[in-house]
Amino acid sequence: MKLFPGHLCFAGIQGIAMWWFSKGKRKEIWDENIQWPIGDIEAAHRIRDICRSAADSAEKVGGFADRPDSKKNNTYETERYERAAKVAMEIAIKISDDLLRDSAVRQIVSLCVKANDLRTARILFRAIQAVSIREDVLNDHPALRQ
Repeated sequence: MKLFPGHLCFAGIQGIAMWWFSKGKRKEIWDENIQWPIGDIEAAHRIRDICRSAADSAEKVGGFADRPDSKKNNTYETERYERAAKVAMEIAIKISDDLLRDSAVRQIVSLCVKANDLRTARILFRAIQAVSIREDVLNDHPALRQ
């Protein structure tokens, strides 16, 4: 068989395509194991990364909130948002520094508001102790004033 320069390139692309399609389910940041103990700063960074990664699902969940068939059509996004929020909350409880914990909880509150999960957002909002962070959250999300 005679090889031409494009042949090797095509074989490489084909190998990458096979790897890409056979990867299976994407591993999410909140599904990664944490080697405890981790420091408060690392925990806060992890919560920020989780909230950023799940923001797209939260927005989709929030957008489908008023539709009657939303649960049926949006199960994947709902489960993804809920898993991310749960893991972020589990990490937040272990942060010992009050201000850092409040800052991390603020990010989770914003994630919940994006998903139109105001019940959870209000519960988490009440856990924030720092007055300045509480005021910032209320400025960003006036719906939590009630």
